[in-house]
Amino acid sequence: MLPMINILVLFMLFLSREALAQTKSEDLKTDQLKTEIIKMDSLLFDVAFNQCDAALFKKIIGDDVEFYDDRYGFNIPYGNEIKALSENYTRAENIKRKLDFCTIDKLGDFGAVQVGEHTFFTNDIPEGTGKFIHIWERKGKEWKLKRIVTYGHKPFEKNA
Repeated sequence: MLPMINILVLFMLFLSREALAQTKSEDLKTDQLKTEIIKMDSLLFDVAFNQCDAALFKKIIGDDVEFYDDRYGFNIPYGNEIKALSENYTRAENIKRKLDFCTIDKLGDFGAVQVGEHTFFTNDIPEGTGKFIHIWERKGKEWKLKRIVTYGHKPFEKNA
C-alpha cells in the first residue's frame, strides 16, 4: 500500500507543477494582450487622434466599425469618422485625449475588450471625461477596432 501512496503523491506533485506552469503561461499571454491593446490605444489616440493622422486612424479602425455614444446614439459611419478626423487639421483648438485607466480582457479567439475612462483637453485645459468600451479584433498580428461605446460624458471636475 505504501508504494501506491508514494506514486499517488508523486502524481499529485506532477499535476500541481503542470497547473502552475499553465497559470504562468496564461499570465504571460494576458500580459502580452494588455501590452498590445495599450499600444493600439496609444496609436489610436496619441498619434491618430491627437496628431490628426487620418491614414493611421483609417488603418486601425475596422471597415465595419460601429460607434455608439450616450449623447447621440448610434452614429458616425466609418467614412464620416475619417472625414471628421481630417477636419481637425483646420480647427483652431488643440484637442487631445488622455487615457485615465482601463482594463483589458480576452474575448476568446476573436480579440479583446477594453473598458476604461479618458479625459479630453482643449488647448491643454481639461474639458470633460467619459467612459468607453472598445471591442478589438485580431486578424493575424493586426488589431482592428470594431465596436466603440462611449458613455458617461461629463464636464471635467477638478478634485478637491
